[in-house]
Amino acid sequence: MITREPQIFDPPPQPFAAMGRAVIQTCQGTGRGLMMLLGAAAQVPFLFSRRNRDDVMRQLYLVGIKSLGVVTVVALFTGMILALQTGLALRRWGQESSIGMLVTISMLREMGPFMTGLVIAASVGSAIAAQMGTMAVSEEIAALDVMGISPLRYLMMPRLVALAFMMPLLTVYTNLLGILGGAMVGATQLGITLEAYFDNAFRYAENKDLYVGLFKAFLFGLIIVTVATYQGVTATEGAVGVGRATRRTVIISFLLILVVGYFVTRMFYQ
Repeated sequence: MITREPQIFDPPPQPFAAMGRAVIQTCQGTGRGLMMLLGAAAQVPFLFSRRNRDDVMRQLYLVGIKSLGVVTVVALFTGMILALQTGLALRRWGQESSIGMLVTISMLREMGPFMTGLVIAASVGSAIAAQMGTMAVSEEIAALDVMGISPLRYLMMPRLVALAFMMPLLTVYTNLLGILGGAMVGATQLGITLEAYFDNAFRYAENKDLYVGLFKAFLFGLIIVTVATYQGVTATEGAVGVGRATRRTVIISFLLILVVGYFVTRMFYQ
């Protein structure tokens, strides 16, 4: 094998150029994703046509009913873990009765929408990306465009409506189960009566905590559907590209949920 010796005229590596290209590509992808989101939102008035209504009902079933099992397990054990860990720590000062307040506020503000977002991103978001990616590499999306059917109206809008509507509902369900899980741990392992637990929980929790959590859940739904759809429709290279799009969807959704959740909390609780 003949190898070429490096020449003095070879260009040196340019790490800053590579970083610049990565930043530009990220900004371009973000802009395209936001344009897709706005385009799909503009198609919402067509929701009342029979075909679109059936698609939305199907997506509501897939997002909501099909996710109840895993959401139930995650929500219940999230509340149980929060109650157990905080209760064991507060027992040193004889304040374990305060776990009702801590679990309730934590679930309403952060853990409820956060855990729901992670579960839906991993299950529903990855499924959307895989479906869209398969349609993209098989040129089904291009065929829809050729036939004059808007891919945003036919593919993204029903999923957008389903996630935007179901994420707050699933978050309420997660909050309730998390609070109940904390009550179970308090009653069975920490010696706290249910009356004392719920009295402490609802005395300090505010309506603002619930509304901020639901607002986060709504934003997380928009993030998941936008990232999943964009990664899916831009997939290339066959099955390898579909797998790469699915992986990127989960990773990017997780990161954006963390970042957006932090800034929303900072905005409302400065």
